Amino acid sequence: MSRIGRAPVEVPGGVSVEISARSVKVRGPKGELTVPVGRGVSVREEDGKLLVERSSDAPQHRAMHGLTRSLLHNAVVGVTDGFAKTLQISGVGYRAQLQGQNVVLQVGYSHPVTVQPREGIQLEVPNPTTIVVRGIDKQQVGQMAAEIRRVRPPEPYKGKGIRYEGEQVRRKVGKAG
Repeated sequence: MSRIGRAPVEVPGGVSVEISARSVKVRGPKGELTVPVGRGVSVREEDGKLLVERSSDAPQHRAMHGLTRSLLHNAVVGVTDGFAKTLQISGVGYRAQLQGQNVVLQVGYSHPVTVQPREGIQLEVPNPTTIVVRGIDKQQVGQMAAEIRRVRPPEPYKGKGIRYEGEQVRRKVGKAG
């Protein structure tokens, strides 16, 4: 049995769970998320915990077992605490600023680049070289952060660009002269 799938998902107070045949709806103080439940996997609630079970040991069912449990856990954490990803901007003259909901990036192009947040995502710019992406859906937060990073990924020679907080960029040696 999957070690991840076997672990129960704790449902804290203030979070309600509705289980239907093919989906689980999780409501909490920050919002509401719906998690699809794959074939061969069932979810039940018992003593304030969500238990994920599979119908057989077929490879597809085994894969869906752990995946469904992880998605449920992420939904519960998302509606209670939310998720955040921080991006760092490095480079001379590189900066970001907030204009309404959008973030305007000046990252070495001849024009500023405007990034619009996805639905349910908030963008914050605490200082000109930091962008914080917040939301309740872990997948959406990660995707939005990846889209912002894609505007100017870090380059290996000087390290300029947009990177995740804590990301290590392998530096290359320049020309040997």
